[in-house]
Amino acid sequence: MKKIIKEFKDFALKGNMLDIAIGVIIGAAFNNVVDVLVKKVLMPPLSLLTNDINFENKKITLRKGIEQGGEIIREEVAIAYGELITVFINFFVISCTVFIIIKVFNKLQHKAENPNDKTVKTPKDIELLTRIKVLMEEQNKLLQKRNTPPKS
Repeated sequence: MKKIIKEFKDFALKGNMLDIAIGVIIGAAFNNVVDVLVKKVLMPPLSLLTNDINFENKKITLRKGIEQGGEIIREEVAIAYGELITVFINFFVISCTVFIIIKVFNKLQHKAENPNDKTVKTPKDIELLTRIKVLMEEQNKLLQKRNTPPKS
């Protein structure tokens, strides 16, 4: 039991749990933003272009429901394809947004990892690797000169 507690403590203190929690919170907030964007911004013009069709309420009724005196006797059975259209639009907006974020992140990361680009500060580990690479190239040149027989 102590080993499990120690492992959990190591996991939590490394920042992994905090990173996951932040990701979940930002993801939930982002989902709400996209949901409102699709339902309140994108769908009304789409509805207007399609003769005031509200996609979210579109469905194919397979069996009508029966209601008597405010009580539901038999549930309606329907395929809610309009909701599916809305979810696909949500997915498309999220996919495009994530693609753009990753594209910008990769561009910035590539720029930061390029030791010759002086507009962005290069991370310490990349600088160190670059110095090691230069030193190894110099060492290889010296060894090649040393091992090359003199020309007569």
